Amino acid sequence: MHTRRAVVVSLGTVLAGGLLTAPAPASTQVSASTQVSASTRVGTSTQAGASTQVGAKVVGEKKVGPRMYDLSIASKAMNRTLKVRLIVPKGWTARAKRTWPTVWALHGGNAHYNAWTANTDIAKLAAKSQVMVVMPEGGFAGGYTDWWNYGRGGSPAWETFHLTELRGILEKRYHAGPRRAVLGQSSGGYGAMIYAARHPGMFRFAGSYSGFLSTLSGGAPDVLMTGLSGLGPFTDKYAMWGHPIFQHGVWAAHDPVARASGLRRTKLYVSVAKKGAKGPLDKKTAQAADPAEAFCWYTAQPFLKRLKQLSIPVQTHLYPVGTHSWVYWQRELHLSWPVMMKALRS
Repeated sequence: MHTRRAVVVSLGTVLAGGLLTAPAPASTQVSASTQVSASTRVGTSTQAGASTQVGAKVVGEKKVGPRMYDLSIASKAMNRTLKVRLIVPKGWTARAKRTWPTVWALHGGNAHYNAWTANTDIAKLAAKSQVMVVMPEGGFAGGYTDWWNYGRGGSPAWETFHLTELRGILEKRYHAGPRRAVLGQSSGGYGAMIYAARHPGMFRFAGSYSGFLSTLSGGAPDVLMTGLSGLGPFTDKYAMWGHPIFQHGVWAAHDPVARASGLRRTKLYVSVAKKGAKGPLDKKTAQAADPAEAFCWYTAQPFLKRLKQLSIPVQTHLYPVGTHSWVYWQRELHLSWPVMMKALRS
């Protein structure tokens, strides 16, 4: 799949696989030096030097499993309340003096904040490794971006919600430490790479499992914008990014290929199937071909090429065949977990 026409033809299946996301303008780069105003029923201590949040606060907290909480965060950036699932390590208490390494797990475009615990054993891995795991809501095709909105900015602003508001709450109230990793599947894989690239040094590890990793490759803008139009009659396909030609700078500011130099200080892991088709881990009912996975392979190539040009190391698992599905992402989680833990503790 190496032509623009081939990419566009596969659009329907790509969107069904939950790939759709979009990036945002350079003018929305977030700052971590704003005033803290969060409150929560669990955490009360303040971490020295912690990042802060802009008008966000915890308005609800529910224990949903062993050391697992669902938080309700009232976000000023998003102008609404959003869910975040949090796994805390053994020994964690609201009054703890220490901090813990934090793993951010981002979901794909057609999933929600509980996707990683519903489809993988990430909670068991976290318990063995004594790390905190944060799984934020990213919206249905939310984009892991602050929307351009024709230069007006404003809501939705996912990047600000995640990396300024939520990060500030986690560090101030829940003892999340400065050692961070980020991973994601499908469009969450894009989110992991673009967040790490746009914020050099924020994450020690970034992992993409079947993520699309270039937004300006031939045909990619057609896929992404057509998909936005398909979300509903009131969705403006230009609201997130603008036009890929007339707002090229906005697109480039959130293209993992264009921003690859920001990944130099981050341990990278990229996995994707070379052929999007039913593979060894799939059930008999799986579809014979999977254009969603093929699209990810197509967009991963310019990203990996750019990393090589910049002499930025990346660990890859480019397996022969597989579908765009959780059975593969569960495997990749296990394969990359030791790499991620080593990066967090180095």
